[in-house]
Amino acid sequence: MPRKLTEGGIARNIISFSLPYLLAYFLQTLYGMADLYIAGQYGGAEVISAIAIGSQIMHMVTVVIVGLAMGSTVLISRSVGAGDERGMRCLIGNTVLLFALVAALLTCALLALTSPVVRLMSTPPESVAETRRYLTVCFAGIPFIVAYNILSSVFRGMGDSKSPMAFIAVACLVNVALDYLFMGALGMGATGAAVATVLAQAVSVVIALAASRALHLGVRLRREDFSPEPSLVKGMLSVGGPIALQDGFVQISFLLITVIANRRGVTVAAAVGIVEKIICFLFLIPSSMLSSVSAIAAQNIGAGSYVRARKTLLAGTAIAVGIGAVFAVVFQFASASFLALFTSDAEVVRLGEQYLRTYVLDCVFAGVHFPFSGFFSAIGRSMLSFVHNVSSILLVRIPGAYFAAKFFPETLYEMGLAAPAGSLLSSLICTAFYIVLRRRGRLDDKK
Repeated sequence: MPRKLTEGGIARNIISFSLPYLLAYFLQTLYGMADLYIAGQYGGAEVISAIAIGSQIMHMVTVVIVGLAMGSTVLISRSVGAGDERGMRCLIGNTVLLFALVAALLTCALLALTSPVVRLMSTPPESVAETRRYLTVCFAGIPFIVAYNILSSVFRGMGDSKSPMAFIAVACLVNVALDYLFMGALGMGATGAAVATVLAQAVSVVIALAASRALHLGVRLRREDFSPEPSLVKGMLSVGGPIALQDGFVQISFLLITVIANRRGVTVAAAVGIVEKIICFLFLIPSSMLSSVSAIAAQNIGAGSYVRARKTLLAGTAIAVGIGAVFAVVFQFASASFLALFTSDAEVVRLGEQYLRTYVLDCVFAGVHFPFSGFFSAIGRSMLSFVHNVSSILLVRIPGAYFAAKFFPETLYEMGLAAPAGSLLSSLICTAFYIVLRRRGRLDDKK
């Protein structure tokens, strides 16, 4: 049955919900981390660069899908909080219909655009062929990525964050084993990494489908629940659409920064690619807080308790900022050691250390605006998240990286500051929005 998150201690609910979420994110991030690590053992900079570039594009696709699926998670959570079983069933059915269409459109479009995407990324000449092959395989596997993330979003909307963790745990083990087989024993390079990722994702979908049948997702679905209801689809898109757009723009900004790095040569491209993977790992904390705050706050809002929703936001922010500050300090001293895990190229490690030591400061500021984004989604104002993210990207992140590369071509320290500066602006905007909503009484209990 759905798990109620409207009762009990707020911090305890956040921790118990976010830990499985965090572990699931961690395991999913291991896909890319394992690919790069194993590629570093069996391939050169061109393979590392190809996987770094290709996996960054795939990460962008994935976060857009997850952002869009947030609409389903939030509305299902509200139905759970309100005790509306029929609403839960219809939302699940319409989620399946909507994302089957999304998967088909994305797969066809991206397969047709593989070569243009490789060119737009200013991929170093040495890595073009490997990157193209990597993306072709991954784009063909998009239906599995969509299916896994939608099933997970439904489970989480029902208050169950443990099942998705189990699905991805098995898939991660499969991915690592296949990486060694395809990249190591068979010498397939970046193509082998892509095949391993897609097959592992397929395994996670099969397990998730089996679990959904066994557990009935907490409710028993009926044939009529899969009848299209435009109002439900509109509601899911009104919440998830702005989140998907904001996540898409954030990833585009990362891709543009990658393009800037790629134009500086394959060594810089490899260094930036490895650092981006490490940052993705560190961002598991604020990402898990975003999703946890969104799901828990939405249930409380469905039950009419805005006060508990606000307290959930503040507790999640405190946790994320505190852990982010620890990361920021540790990586001032440990950056080179982490980079050396992925490559033995001394120049890649040197440049990567410069980039990581400043970029890691973003963990602190992301600990503020990520939970706020989850909260804004829960209260039905996901457009606010879109506004603060786009402002950050257009005003700070992209121009900051561009001018840093232009005026400081010998180092990556300054380029690494663009991201935390952008997140600082986002945090200030989020705080301002929150204060305005509080003063207008929009965050008070409705009962």
